[in-house]
Amino acid sequence: MRSNPSLKKSAAWHCWICMLACIGCIAPLVVSAGAAELPGVKVTNVRRVFHNGEHNAFTDLIRWQDKFWLTFRSCPDGHMVHPTSSILVLSSDDTRQWKEEHRFSVPNRDTRDPHFLSFQGKLFVYTGTWYSGDGPLPHDQYDLNKHLGFAAWTADGKAWSGPQQLEGTYGHYIWRAAALDGKAYLCGRRNRGHAQVSGERDLVESAMLQSDDGLIWRFRALFQENRGDETAFVFEKDGSLIAVSRCGSQPAQLVKSKPPYTEWTRKDLSDYIGGPLLARWGDRWLAGGRRSTPNGPKTTLYWLADDALHPFAELPSAGDNSYPGFVELSPTRGVVSWYSSHEKDDQGAPITAIHMADLEIVQ
Repeated sequence: MRSNPSLKKSAAWHCWICMLACIGCIAPLVVSAGAAELPGVKVTNVRRVFHNGEHNAFTDLIRWQDKFWLTFRSCPDGHMVHPTSSILVLSSDDTRQWKEEHRFSVPNRDTRDPHFLSFQGKLFVYTGTWYSGDGPLPHDQYDLNKHLGFAAWTADGKAWSGPQQLEGTYGHYIWRAAALDGKAYLCGRRNRGHAQVSGERDLVESAMLQSDDGLIWRFRALFQENRGDETAFVFEKDGSLIAVSRCGSQPAQLVKSKPPYTEWTRKDLSDYIGGPLLARWGDRWLAGGRRSTPNGPKTTLYWLADDALHPFAELPSAGDNSYPGFVELSPTRGVVSWYSSHEKDDQGAPITAIHMADLEIVQ
């Protein structure tokens, strides 16, 4: 494993950010009157946890084996599709000091949007990959049909396997994962019938894939039949499924189903959400992602209640940002990760870095 001097640099930035956070908390957004019973949330200890001079984006966060784990994509060439990108996995005892545990890439492919899954005693990291060849992929050559999912995994956090291609995912851009009753599930968007088209969002489906081992996948159902996109989904104990799906540039959808997942309800929500998050926090639903505002795109956190979004916090963010991760610490405390390019370096160029903040419910 390579040592990373940027982790030392980020510690100094951490101290500076913490000084700013001590001045005051992030101002909460006003929760709509129709959700008067929903609590406010205090956002504190805003901190930059990683920057290495590259484009760092697309976070996920999990607590596993008594440690916190953070994953994201890092690429020296920027946001778009480059074979130079890699997936980083960091661990921490306290969400403040982080150690690089693993880093991987896939030859001739752009690795991005990593997500965790704790499954069968292992920690999986899934990544969707664009085929890009030896160099950057021009936008007019983006092809969902050439997508392929990969995974790296560990049983102890030290020895890692992979990256290994995921059978059954060719032609699918895989995204978030979840587990239920000994089965693993993935979101994977694809062209309907693997149609040879590009940019035709109405022909894109968001599929739910199922696996017995986390590596070999098969089709189970469709989250979205049209304008399929990134889908964050959670299973209830009885197998009921609730999801928040990005829907292109249109408002996000609230998606629900029950076993055997043959009947679905899909309802448009009030906001567009890019890189959606959905998680249980106590007995409430937490949602988040990139929201369009008069001041530009902002990473926003919501309560999802009564099948509606109720924003409660706007995290420090601007420009290229979003893709939050969340870990519940208690029914009233949590921690959130996200990426953003709202800061600038000494030359005035945007820094695309990984950030975190503490959340506390206030009654």
